Amino acid sequence: MDQAGSLRKVAASGHAQHPPSGHGGKLRALAVASGKGGVGKTNIVANLAYTLNAMGKRALVFDADMGLGNVHILLGLTPKYNLEHVISGRKKMEDVVVKGPGGIEILPAGSGHRKYSELTGEEMLALKTELEVLESRYDFILFDIGAGISSNVMYFCSAASEVAVITSTEPTSFADAYAIMKVLSRDYDQHDFKLVVNNVKNAFDAANIHNRLERVAERFELNIRIDLLGHIPYDESVPKCVKEQRLFAEWYPNSPASQCVRKIAKKLTKAPSPTGVGWSRVFAL
Repeated sequence: MDQAGSLRKVAASGHAQHPPSGHGGKLRALAVASGKGGVGKTNIVANLAYTLNAMGKRALVFDADMGLGNVHILLGLTPKYNLEHVISGRKKMEDVVVKGPGGIEILPAGSGHRKYSELTGEEMLALKTELEVLESRYDFILFDIGAGISSNVMYFCSAASEVAVITSTEPTSFADAYAIMKVLSRDYDQHDFKLVVNNVKNAFDAANIHNRLERVAERFELNIRIDLLGHIPYDESVPKCVKEQRLFAEWYPNSPASQCVRKIAKKLTKAPSPTGVGWSRVFAL
């Protein structure tokens, strides 16, 4: 918890007292995590952002996998700058944002650098300050969180007003999804989660995974609520588009995977939710 102590010191200084910029209650900040890598999290985030944009909701993808960012790789983009330039003070966040398919906007993270894999309190404050400038421009900020339960993962999940966990039917993915919810609940006061089950046969299989997670949480007296946000079925268009660095929601809009992403997007836009990015929550940890 050394970083939490550092964040408290930053918050106690006069620099962290100004409130987030106003956005009329519009902004929804969703952290998308997985626990385990390789479950399709980044692909879901990118296609969800594209779908939200197509529905008239302006979405920003924040690549929060510091040091191993790959949203830009998935989309075949070659950004000149990334979040490392923002953290170091060399660039403003608005200078780093790049356009992606369908008008989605992306804050790319660096790849292959360990320096920012564990952010300090001062570095978190730098991101906070820069992001507040951009908040009023978007309806959704989707944080593409790195795999695992590192301090970076925990901090970004704590900053978002909502957390969605991606899992599959694989036992390891299931176990890691439970683990990330357990840590966030126990150590970071996060008790409400959304669940997306990827690469399943149908909605029935997704419901089974959801029910199993709820039973495990109840068995071990984990005080959490898990809402099944949706599922993504196995769809041949998905791996095909990944290889071609395309979005399946754009190139195969009528595919089963695209239809399910639209259902998730509609559910997000219709459901009431806390708004904004809760940086004060992070600094209170």
